[in-house]
Amino acid sequence: MEKNVSSEIIEKWLKGWTLSRELPLPIKYKSGFKVDVGFEKQRTRYVFPELNDDLIQLSKSIHEPWIFLKVCTSPDKLKSVIPEKWIIQPQGYMLACFHPMNARNVSLSTDYRLELAEYNSTSVIRIVTLTGELASIGRVVLVDDLAVYDRILTESNHKRKGLATFLMKELEKIALSKGISNNFLVATEEGKSLYESLGWKVYSLYTSVVIPD
Repeated sequence: MEKNVSSEIIEKWLKGWTLSRELPLPIKYKSGFKVDVGFEKQRTRYVFPELNDDLIQLSKSIHEPWIFLKVCTSPDKLKSVIPEKWIIQPQGYMLACFHPMNARNVSLSTDYRLELAEYNSTSVIRIVTLTGELASIGRVVLVDDLAVYDRILTESNHKRKGLATFLMKELEKIALSKGISNNFLVATEEGKSLYESLGWKVYSLYTSVVIPD
């Protein structure tokens, strides 16, 4: 393991991820976790805090498509120890911000309004235009002492207006109102720079592989 990736934090994050997406909660699988996702092109995902024999043996036992293996390691290290049938997916990053986010004061333009909804321990904030068009959306799930942020999205025609920063700060207010300032998420390459601008740091590389159809 390249660094001390906490199995406890991974489990809390994965629980938040499943609650946000209304999926079955993760279950333990050896040193990792398993989620029965049930989608056509993601039937199951296995998540491991480290690259170890449990994952390697699992990779050799699976032959069917659309089962994802995900682990906190680099793609090169993962690829070197699993069968060639597994295809590396676009790089993900686990990011953490174990303190209140850094952000300039951003106000919401009068062209937009906020909508708040809740389900499954998940709070959803939508930023919509005055005509109801969705501009930006995101979710936060509070799992014990961890705030898990998920599915943060700004529509392409509403980008570069500060909406994502405003959205993240509004989601953070929900966590802070419960005394939680430990923040965690998984980002794509594209989204990583936004979070880093708010004071988030890369906690670990998050590498995924799958056998395609």
